[in-house]
Amino acid sequence: MSTSYSTKGLDHLGLVAGMCQELGVAEFFDQAHPNQSEHRKISCGQLVVSMLLNGLGFVGRTLHMYPEYFSERPVERLIGEGLKPEYINDDALGRCLDQLYETGVSELYQGLSERVVEYLGLPCEGINLDSTSMHVDGQYTSDGSETNAIKLVRGYSRDHRPELNQVVLNLITENQAGIPVYMQAASGNINDAEGFKKIVKAHIKSLKAAQKSRYFIADAALYVAETIQSLDEQKQHFITRVPQKITQAKQLISDHNPTSFDSITEGYSGKWVDSDYAGVKQRWLLIRSEQACKREQKTLDKKMLKTTEQSIKAFKKICLQRFACKADANKALSDWEKQQAMITVHDSKIIAIEVHKKSGRPKRDQAPIRIDYQISGHLACDLQKRAELLAQKGLFILATNDCSKTLTMDKMLTLYKSQQSVEKGFRFLKSPDFLTSSLYLKKPERIEALLMIMTCCLMIYAALEHKIRQELKAQNRHFPDMKKKPTQRPTARWVFFCFQGIHVLSIDNDQRHVTNLQDRPRIILKCLGDIYQQIYS
Repeated sequence: MSTSYSTKGLDHLGLVAGMCQELGVAEFFDQAHPNQSEHRKISCGQLVVSMLLNGLGFVGRTLHMYPEYFSERPVERLIGEGLKPEYINDDALGRCLDQLYETGVSELYQGLSERVVEYLGLPCEGINLDSTSMHVDGQYTSDGSETNAIKLVRGYSRDHRPELNQVVLNLITENQAGIPVYMQAASGNINDAEGFKKIVKAHIKSLKAAQKSRYFIADAALYVAETIQSLDEQKQHFITRVPQKITQAKQLISDHNPTSFDSITEGYSGKWVDSDYAGVKQRWLLIRSEQACKREQKTLDKKMLKTTEQSIKAFKKICLQRFACKADANKALSDWEKQQAMITVHDSKIIAIEVHKKSGRPKRDQAPIRIDYQISGHLACDLQKRAELLAQKGLFILATNDCSKTLTMDKMLTLYKSQQSVEKGFRFLKSPDFLTSSLYLKKPERIEALLMIMTCCLMIYAALEHKIRQELKAQNRHFPDMKKKPTQRPTARWVFFCFQGIHVLSIDNDQRHVTNLQDRPRIILKCLGDIYQQIYS
């Protein structure tokens, strides 16, 4: 009797499955949905794990292609005993998404994130809020029924696809590992200021209690009078950027004295300014960034060059015009000068030109039929104006209602810079390798639920990266980076890449062996512990 062999790709999916087991992801969603059918072949929690495995497999399979995807994977090893690929089909996944929506995706996600942050022991000194938009394909029209689902409509597109409908995703992350602690889907035409205001009013109390965060951090969209008043009333400290369109901010930047700045850190200097904007007692930190100053100087020079060329053309054109009187010429020159931001006219003259009846040289003592007037002068760049504008470059203002002296300039700037953790998460979610670059589901309710699954993918990815780095440091181990140099801070993406080519070999559908497990993956498995070693054994 011949021996049969078959292989299934395990790759890095064992790491994802191990983290899901360690955090109890399937159990959490099953407990949230206790009334599942007794005749089901696969539970809601297991379906969620299967979607996380697909999302972090970086293959972008749509729902109807899940069975084909998992037919090439060791499903029982990754998700649970007795499961078959055909159980993970579009009907089961669709029902699962519907259940998640009915339970409440934001509430479900917040409950899971609290468990994850507590399990990893992350100190949430600050949480960061930001939003992004994702475009959706297809036509979405309302059927006239009342629903609380998001509206898939056109709005300001960060994807530069204004012709497509879109959905907005609001995320709040903790600032240590970049793990999202709250997510909320919103209609595609909502603006950041309005969305942030609603989140602050409805959820900031529960987030503060759950994450014990001292600071709520966001970009300039948070700095709206009603929003910062609400934060202050709830005794929540905030750190945010002040929009420079505010009159008080414009005045501060215009009147600042560079010599009064104190050094913060390399490339940054600043000074404190007291403010009571919107009736909230706060401190503003006016910061000058050397790097931003150099960058904005280049932009200013390009803008000056462009406007100067336009001004020269316009001045040549006005100099060719003829005016009926000197007053008209002076008025035209005055109107032109008012439109110029960076150009001044020197040695300007109004020249009188005699006009005769016939062309050619006039006869002696021949009187002109009229006198026309033309403008003449020399143009120059206003260097003083340029110096004034340059002095205002590289400046921005941070605001906080923490008026204690414990918050230093350096700490405030560092906390604000942690806002990059949300932006990093958005880049991950919008990567063309992750799930799909746009959403294809037909129902807005399912799209909202899928956005929660996508955010869970980011959570698992960030948690895994944090645990790998933490264990490498605790066990004094090192992992070779792309240049084969030892590091204790590898990215999860690089670790995933190093796990490529690992398969499960089945002999006569009985004996199973993990093949092609090289030295680099073994380092990670030794760090992560028994759950992960069992999956790869």
